[in-house]
Order: sequence, then C-alpha cells, then structure tokens
Amino acid sequence: MSHTPHDIFISNFEKYEDPEYYDLEYGTYLNDVPFLAEWAGKQKGTVVDLGCGTGRVTIPLAELGHKIIGVDLHEGMLNQAKEKTADANLPVEWILQDCTQLSLDVKTLFMYMTGNSFQHFLTNESQNLLLQSVKRHLETNGVFIFNTRFPVLGELAEVDESELIFTDKRSRKVREKNVETYDSLTQILHCTSIREILDGPEKGTIEQDSISLRYVFPLEMERLLTENGFIIENIYSSWKKDSLSAASSEMIYVCKKR
Repeated sequence: MSHTPHDIFISNFEKYEDPEYYDLEYGTYLNDVPFLAEWAGKQKGTVVDLGCGTGRVTIPLAELGHKIIGVDLHEGMLNQAKEKTADANLPVEWILQDCTQLSLDVKTLFMYMTGNSFQHFLTNESQNLLLQSVKRHLETNGVFIFNTRFPVLGELAEVDESELIFTDKRSRKVREKNVETYDSLTQILHCTSIREILDGPEKGTIEQDSISLRYVFPLEMERLLTENGFIIENIYSSWKKDSLSAASSEMIYVCKKR
C-alpha cells in the first residue's frame, strides 16, 4: 500500500495533539525571531510562515507590523493560533493547507519554515514537493529560510534510551521514558516517549507519543536545493549567524529562488 506525502505527514502528528501543552513547552523559545524579523524587514511585503503551528514566530512578527500568512496542516494547532490572536487586530491570516500542495492567492519575497519542520518531510518526493510549492509562491529573488538538525552520526548510530522524573509544565510529577532509533537506510530517526503521571488527580495515567524525523546531510541538501531551483546564500549553525562546522547541531539555510 502506497502513502502520499499528505498521509505520511498526518501520521506524524502525535506530538501536536495537545496544542495548549505544546505552547507551554515551546512557546517561550524566541531565538529565531530577531533573525527572521531582520529578513522580513529586508524583503518587504507579505511574509509566509510555513508549518506555523500555534503562531510561536508568526505572532511576534505580526506584532512588529509585518503582514503575515501562517500556514499549517494541523487544524488543532492552527485553531490555537487563531484563539491567541482573536482579539489582537494583527495583520495575520491563518490558512489550513498542506505545505507540499500550497495554493495561496499571493506571491511573496519572503517565506520561512522554522522549528526544524523540514524534518517532517520524510521522503525524497515530499521534500521535492515542498520545495516546488515554495518556489511557485516566491517572487523572483524571493528568499526561503528554514532550519534542520545537523546529522551527527555518532549520536544517531546508537539506540538512545533514557528515563527521567521531573515536574512538567502543568506542575505534574512525571516519569518519562524515551527511546530513539535511527534507520540509516531511510535516514529517519524514530522517537517514542512514554510518560506516567506520578501524582495529583491524574496519577497513574499513561501518555505516549511518537515522532519520525528525516535527517539530511549538507552535501545532500546542497544538491536538493539546487535541483529544485534555489541558490544557497548562506548556511549558519545558529540563529546568531555562527558558521557551520562538523561540531554543529543545527543547519539554517538562507536560499534564494533562481
């Protein structure tokens, strides 16, 4: 049985089934906002945030006055973003769409995808479809910025199992077990988390979720972007514009439509 890129992406949604908790966990991470705001100011016009989730970056950019479209395939995450901006009168539009099949009414000079969302595109086909969708919606010399984790083979090669007890963002005492296994043939890391609530009214409750993440090597990414009609303007290892090295943990690509 074959699966479309849309089906594969939908099947990778478990980590996002509780948008409110996602905000508690990640909503305060803003390291990427100044970098992206700088580019939004350079490129002018409408900005498109792909895989916008609950608006973690979208909303701060809109608050700076940028007209912005937030696109996501997860309806729950998008509804959370809408709730957060319902009374804010911000220049932001939320659109439920598959990023591999974008059909927006605008072209833009600036589009970005942050939060390592690029790793959700697990196949060569879905990566190509994403980049072609981006290219169709960019003006000539339009810029696309995205980040992805650097594939450190020493870390990926071994099965990683961990267990820890901590107080989570909902003030619950939790025992969490994590298992990560990397498939070198597909370049996909499979991650499973099992959480047991140890106190309070939810004591004894078991929560489990999984996610799969595709890793791409630097030279592979260079060919992928080039073949899909992009020029790589810069590659950084952090949102502070540090240079990429073998010791990096992240790759941030600044690409221009050819």
